[in-house]
Amino acid sequence: MPRLSEVIAALDALWPPERAEQWDAVGTVCGDPDATVTRVLFAVDPVHEIAEEALELGAELIVTHHPLYLRGTTTVAASTFKGRVVHTLIKHDIALHVAHTNADTADPGVSDALAGALDLRILGPLVPDPTDPAGRRGLGRICELDRPATLRDFAARVAHRLPATAQGVRLAGDPDAPVRTVAVSGGSGDGLFDRVRAAGVDAFLTADLRHHPASEATQQSPLGLVDAAHWATEWPWCEQAAAQLDEISDRHGWDLRVHVSKTVTDPWSAHHHSSGAPN
Repeated sequence: MPRLSEVIAALDALWPPERAEQWDAVGTVCGDPDATVTRVLFAVDPVHEIAEEALELGAELIVTHHPLYLRGTTTVAASTFKGRVVHTLIKHDIALHVAHTNADTADPGVSDALAGALDLRILGPLVPDPTDPAGRRGLGRICELDRPATLRDFAARVAHRLPATAQGVRLAGDPDAPVRTVAVSGGSGDGLFDRVRAAGVDAFLTADLRHHPASEATQQSPLGLVDAAHWATEWPWCEQAAAQLDEISDRHGWDLRVHVSKTVTDPWSAHHHSSGAPN
């Protein structure tokens, strides 16, 4: 059985922490480097439900995409919800490791997993990493559909293939417009519109699209927008990452049991279609 430090070294080789954005908070949040690891749980969010799931599984390590403390803190008191997570983890000898923007731009990374969930053919990164001579790393992916579809049908594919959430999937643009190429970016992507327009794709799939950037994007070009829940666009990475660790475990003879949480930690819990008319 490997020590935590050995597993973390393998994870850091997949998603080097030095490739994270400067503002990010990646790496190991808690855990004894000399502790042994037999089970690992992958999840998007380091919330208390995930800590409880790891405890029930007997997992000694949780790997999440989102950081627990992105902006720092002055307390880990159990009276705060994040402090309660820390107390639960330490009390039960469960380590927490985070791979965030260093997993976004990896090869394969978060957007590769999103594209894979939709059976899209990846043509290259949307925002290439200039330090990668192979031109494979970077933020987002430019992709091609297996066969042309309407924007409506592509959005339906997204809704069918990604995990169900209260938000579902929204689209902006002509629902009958043909879609052959798409840009995808797991997580919040409305800061990428200039790159998406420059790529000349027919549609853009991402999450957390705001009113003004989305409105301006549809006014400037016929670009179709597909807006899914943030959690849903990043969850496929958990399966991809778990498969990567499984392969490492087999190669080293670690015999790890690797799990992917299916707990929906998207914060939105219900959805009602609007039925009122403007006054």
